[in-house]
Amino acid sequence: TGKTMACFEPALDYLVLKMPRWPFDKFAAGQRRLGTQMKATGEVMAIDRRFEAALLKAVRSLDLGLDSLNLAEMADLRQDELERRMEQADDQRLFVIAEALARGMSIDTIHQFTKINRFFLHKIKNIVDFSRLLQQRRLDPQLLKEAKQLGFTDRYIAQLQETGGEPGIPVRQLRQDLGIAPVYKMVDTCAAEFDAVSPYFYSSYEAENEAWPDPSASKVLVIGSGPIRIGQGIEFDYCSVHCAWALQESGTQAVIINNNPETVSTDFDTSDRLYFEPLAYEDVMNIIELEQPEGVIVQFGGQNAINLAASLHQAGVKILGTGQDSIDRCEDRQRFDCLLQELGIPRAPGRSVTSLPEAAVTAATIGYPVLVRPSYVLGGRAMEIVDNQEELERYMTAAVRVHTDQPVLVDKYLLGQELEVDAVADGEEVLIPGIMQHIERAGIHSGDSMAVFPAYNLKARIAAKVVDYTTRLALALQVKGIINIQFVEHEEELYVIEVNPRSSRTVPFVSKVTGLPLVKLATLAGLGRTLRQQGYKGGLQTRPDFYAVKVPVFSFGKLEQVDVSLGPEMKSTGEVLGLDKSLHMALYKGLQAAGMHIPDQGTIAATIADRDKQSALPLLEGLARLGYRLVATEGTARALAEVGVRAEQIQKITEGNPNIVDLLKAGQVDLIVNTLTQGRSPSRDGFQIRRTAVELNVPVLTSLDTLQVLLEAIREHRHRCPASCVSLQEYLAGSFPWVDAV
Repeated sequence: TGKTMACFEPALDYLVLKMPRWPFDKFAAGQRRLGTQMKATGEVMAIDRRFEAALLKAVRSLDLGLDSLNLAEMADLRQDELERRMEQADDQRLFVIAEALARGMSIDTIHQFTKINRFFLHKIKNIVDFSRLLQQRRLDPQLLKEAKQLGFTDRYIAQLQETGGEPGIPVRQLRQDLGIAPVYKMVDTCAAEFDAVSPYFYSSYEAENEAWPDPSASKVLVIGSGPIRIGQGIEFDYCSVHCAWALQESGTQAVIINNNPETVSTDFDTSDRLYFEPLAYEDVMNIIELEQPEGVIVQFGGQNAINLAASLHQAGVKILGTGQDSIDRCEDRQRFDCLLQELGIPRAPGRSVTSLPEAAVTAATIGYPVLVRPSYVLGGRAMEIVDNQEELERYMTAAVRVHTDQPVLVDKYLLGQELEVDAVADGEEVLIPGIMQHIERAGIHSGDSMAVFPAYNLKARIAAKVVDYTTRLALALQVKGIINIQFVEHEEELYVIEVNPRSSRTVPFVSKVTGLPLVKLATLAGLGRTLRQQGYKGGLQTRPDFYAVKVPVFSFGKLEQVDVSLGPEMKSTGEVLGLDKSLHMALYKGLQAAGMHIPDQGTIAATIADRDKQSALPLLEGLARLGYRLVATEGTARALAEVGVRAEQIQKITEGNPNIVDLLKAGQVDLIVNTLTQGRSPSRDGFQIRRTAVELNVPVLTSLDTLQVLLEAIREHRHRCPASCVSLQEYLAGSFPWVDAV
């Protein structure tokens, strides 16, 4: 049920449609087929008077860049492929059905392939048929009104008219000139037992409006983040809710627009007024025109909200807090580089490109390896480290669509210690709660890295630079609210990786660990109240006397054919928190809470890439000294033998049986240490080893940084608690009164 669309039609005058959000835009190689194993990471909810309109609202809300049921790649399918895809339930089946209907396939035939109720197939056909009608007829007032009642967007109507031979027309302006505008209906929260009075609305192209705002009230619109997906999760809902509470506490009405039924921000009693709508320009502007807020807050809705800022600003909407120009200076590579140059703050060399030849020249100039990614994305979407021109060509032609509006960024990849800061600024001062230090070195997305707060072995000189650069950047950008900055320490120098003029996934983590109400401070700063007026001052705050470790949680066991190795594109679906006076015990608690069972004894299988062997040998030797049995493939076993460490040699998969996979299936391996060789193809040994381990719930470490801190945690436990003492799991389950105080 978590992977199916559900439609609830109450004995009222509207219906509600829930649609899952799947992560296959992140995991293109993952097995898309749906079954009894849940694969969705989140969901959206759409409300309207007609099923067709609710369905199109839901599709728009998924944040897949779609206005309709027309998925371009479906047009390329042969008829036999189309029929095969219809039989298979996957995340794209809805679009396959729409393509089949567009080709003239009958409802009965599609029903035979899919077994989907004919009622729903007829509704989908209504959308497909009306799309064809819009291509064939000149747009008139009646046709436009019918299109809007069916849920067609202004942009899609214009596209269909152009496809049909009509010149491009400004549909929004035409609609407004004709007086065709949505009204807002109230959602019944009383189960139809008596009249409901709730500030909870949805749009519909009907006659009577039920959402009359108070023209005398001071109000602010908060844009939410949409469905939970990798890179944009519940952390932004946390921020949206705390923002609404801060607005209400200041005497301002909080108006929220969001479409995620799983979140607290869409509880009808969280804000003063709630609109359950897609987070698209047309839908947001319709609400703004009705509510007439004093301004809009985009800082707490993740990249979705930030991406709306430019079009809203262009339409004359006031962006509260950090302004659109400052947002653009962070997102536009050329402007950002100029800012850093003006401030004398170093960053990795690189540039934005809009073609493969440009990318090749840039990479050759700055030197491989390079980090490549699209601009204006979240969660490291389509981000990769490439080592040569062949990989760069593959990336530029297959991984992303390059165009001038959103170019690709090509940067020199700097290996080093990654640091991160969330700060609040008021235009005069910058409050820095502390510095987070990532355990894994740069190259692994910050959302997939374990982060320690406060930083545990940072040189005073580098820490001072972090504070200095953060302060100067926030003031230069005229930030009034929250800002997130990521750094890398490379060869004794500190470089800026990126600056995000919005909240990040670590804001709840830092707020809960420090007790600082970061979202409240940022919200009030956006309304014009300084930190001093709120009872706080700028600068680096006092560090706590304990360690907090953020450990990511992954869902690899639910997604077949997805490689568990980590890189610059985010893969985690959640996170947990470990707390302790000891850094290594906090880390271990976090790993345990994330579901990783670390054995007190047993067998560790190691297969290490040649480039990592020198770094891995002392760590594997340390595990052997602690009594773990080591098994390794030939190259790793030979390298261990050269330094006097015994490891039983095991064959690679391609060398026959028994091999590491055989040992895993026999239950003879308790932990896998596997670092990447070139390529992540499903046919390679490393991929098969990692997938088998995940499916058998055997811990897999692909980062030597993680292995090192894990080794130190085990050593610390052994020192604190000799063999005759309780097990590490029992020890960690003991009582720590100071944690309750935190």
